[in-house]
Amino acid sequence: MGTEHVQGPVWAREAARRRPKLTREAIVAAAIRIADGEGADAVSIRRVATELGARAMSLYTHIERKEDLLDLMTDEVSAEILIKGELPGDWREAISAIARRTREMVRRHPWLVDLVSRRPNASPNGLRHAEQSLAALSALPLTTERRLWIIAAVDDYTMGSVIREVMHTPRRYGGAEAERDELMQPYLRELVGSGEFPHLAPLLGGGVPNAGGGTDEDFERGLRWLLDGIAGDLLRE
Repeated sequence: MGTEHVQGPVWAREAARRRPKLTREAIVAAAIRIADGEGADAVSIRRVATELGARAMSLYTHIERKEDLLDLMTDEVSAEILIKGELPGDWREAISAIARRTREMVRRHPWLVDLVSRRPNASPNGLRHAEQSLAALSALPLTTERRLWIIAAVDDYTMGSVIREVMHTPRRYGGAEAERDELMQPYLRELVGSGEFPHLAPLLGGGVPNAGGGTDEDFERGLRWLLDGIAGDLLRE
């Protein structure tokens, strides 16, 4: 055997570690992790490749461009909205359950707010969400167009509420909100002292105002007000 180095029995040696084969699912999951931590702007083919320990060129076998990756990310998180099994029989309970899941999903993935404002969600799971929302209202004696109006009103309320929550929650990425609020204090005190804003003064005196929202109770109250109004309108017809 000469001077050849002996490593011991083969079964006692550590097997060579190979990088797992890349899949579209793994790429999308890595991109979502990056966006959750740093925002959608931090997502790039090169950054995702680094996250996966792969070469950027190897990702192009699965994803042709960043825009496609963003669409796949949107579709993946949209699945979190879908309710498994049967919907509640009462239309208010059903549409409320969907609204709650939408809010919870966007709170987990706040970067989605920016994406859906620029890119319509016509993904498979986006369409499943629309189908499930229509199904939630199927017992109402309304045209599809009228049901879409109700869905739009609930979606608008839900997204508006969660956007306000995200705005007033310390960000996990790019957070300069505390510094900004501190810099605003002298300006707000000057406004309060001017006497020009008597109704806003109680709010401005405490710093940057939060126009309500952010708690489960706040969300449920607003949703109840909205659905009460819709139900009252339906009864008048």
